[in-house]
Amino acid sequence: MSSAHHPVTVIGAGLGGLTLARVLHTHGIEAVVYDLDAAPAARAQGGMLDIHESSGQVALHAAGLYDTFRGLTLPGAEAMRVLDRHAVVRLTEDDDGDGSRPEVERGQLRDLLLDSLPEGTVRWGAKAAGARALGDGRHEVAFADGSTITTDLLVGADGAWSRIRPLVSDATPAYTGVSFVEFDLQDADTRHPAAAEIVGPGMLFALGAGKGFLAHREPDHSLHIYAALLAPESWIGGVDFADTAAAKAALTAEFAGWDDAYRALIAEADSPLVPRLIHALPVGHRWTRTPGITLLGDAAHLMSPFAGEGANLAMLDGAELGQAIAAHPGDTEAALAAYEQALFPRSEAAAAESAANLTLIFREDAPQGLLDQFASYQQTAPH
Repeated sequence: MSSAHHPVTVIGAGLGGLTLARVLHTHGIEAVVYDLDAAPAARAQGGMLDIHESSGQVALHAAGLYDTFRGLTLPGAEAMRVLDRHAVVRLTEDDDGDGSRPEVERGQLRDLLLDSLPEGTVRWGAKAAGARALGDGRHEVAFADGSTITTDLLVGADGAWSRIRPLVSDATPAYTGVSFVEFDLQDADTRHPAAAEIVGPGMLFALGAGKGFLAHREPDHSLHIYAALLAPESWIGGVDFADTAAAKAALTAEFAGWDDAYRALIAEADSPLVPRLIHALPVGHRWTRTPGITLLGDAAHLMSPFAGEGANLAMLDGAELGQAIAAHPGDTEAALAAYEQALFPRSEAAAAESAANLTLIFREDAPQGLLDQFASYQQTAPH
């Protein structure tokens, strides 16, 4: 069976892979993106993202999509509040309207990128099973359906459990010690007014020793909530999440001694409770320059979400890789070397911050560590 050949192949149609394809397209360079999902809307894309000035917004400018993106952001969503386990408000910050960290729904941002690409750029229902080097920087990718393709440049944008990463690195993600349970409350202001009040207009951090709630509002007036626990990796496996009532009871038990308002969040959940083990690659993960292949996003630098940089860095990776390829026509190795030279130190700094914040957020005196951190930001902010 003959195998298709592509000059540039991206595995993974997440935000990073799509940003790369878009930036290449703006420079007249064709890329093909393969994704395991059967269709663009095959699964939910997650909650809100705050898009940072120094990373995600830079990427959107490079992609020529910044102005359109601004029309998708949720007004007022940059507001933030910090509460303790007794539901005492310890810090409130209003959305000052400066737009430095605008909030956007992940699915809408992904759709913006998808719609900016030529028809057929993304090949859906193509689950990469593995890849191998062919020599001279060329690679073959095998898919779960038995088909294969070859490529001159292979980019692993395929997330935490990347099938492309093993070609350049033997690192694997490790459990960080934090488990999330994710759920939604629909039509919150009408159906769940007490929950809407405690979450507030934007982002909520409700923290105690070793656990807490992270929540935010969505454009559809729902509340997207993560209950977070420092817990053994086995904790999630001991709960039957297929039985929502049993899952609610198990999760509620973890918050004994917390204010009733928090346990009500769990009780009132309108959606199934979805467990998520939080994994990370080693801080400072990098690889030796390998001809014809590189990584971006979580495939390159998976980290916990406590620096808020995962999606932002994936998009910046994609934009910078696309710009490097365009800046070195005919010299893939020079492009990849330039990209990785900036990628590695940037990723290491963000991953170190994320790991430090995980420890800080769940300290025994939580939320004091987070309050101290915000206070230090205020002192160093330009006036």
